[in-house]
Amino acid sequence: MNSEASINMLNEKKLISLIDKKGFEFELYSHEPLFTVEESIKYRGAIKGSHSKNLFLKNKKKQFFLFSCLENTRIDLKKLSKSLDLGNLSFANEHYLYSYLGVKPGAVTPFGLLNDMDNKVIFFFDSKFYKNKIVNFHPLSNTSTIGLNVDDFLSFLIENKKKVNIYDFNNYSLIES
Repeated sequence: MNSEASINMLNEKKLISLIDKKGFEFELYSHEPLFTVEESIKYRGAIKGSHSKNLFLKNKKKQFFLFSCLENTRIDLKKLSKSLDLGNLSFANEHYLYSYLGVKPGAVTPFGLLNDMDNKVIFFFDSKFYKNKIVNFHPLSNTSTIGLNVDDFLSFLIENKKKVNIYDFNNYSLIES
């Protein structure tokens, strides 16, 4: 990645400003850095709403995928790959994570899709999030969490030209593309 692209990347402050300008209501929570779901459960406190697990994956064709699911979802990468005909999936390395989403390990978030100017990363959103009014994600940094209405979150991504594929992790099936 060149330094010009790095300069133009969205950061937490710019993201919060963008969400605020859109008029979406949200709660912002500051906390110690959280790197794993286990740490999040242990240290996040009483942040209401659903919490996520975010997997940034790639296949051998160097196609990239972001899967956001409820934090307690068990994921079988072979079933996931087969259900969507993606080929062998593996976790993308830190270089790709920063190049495409503008985040470091521990801060993976669908808000990172706003840094993917060429829309190279294919995004899948867990259908179970709809059962909760509020969804929580890191706002490009793992030292805070932003909670907002699930419909506002999806509208925000779509307004920013991001395609959202709705996926059922219980049945390993695509619901809406």
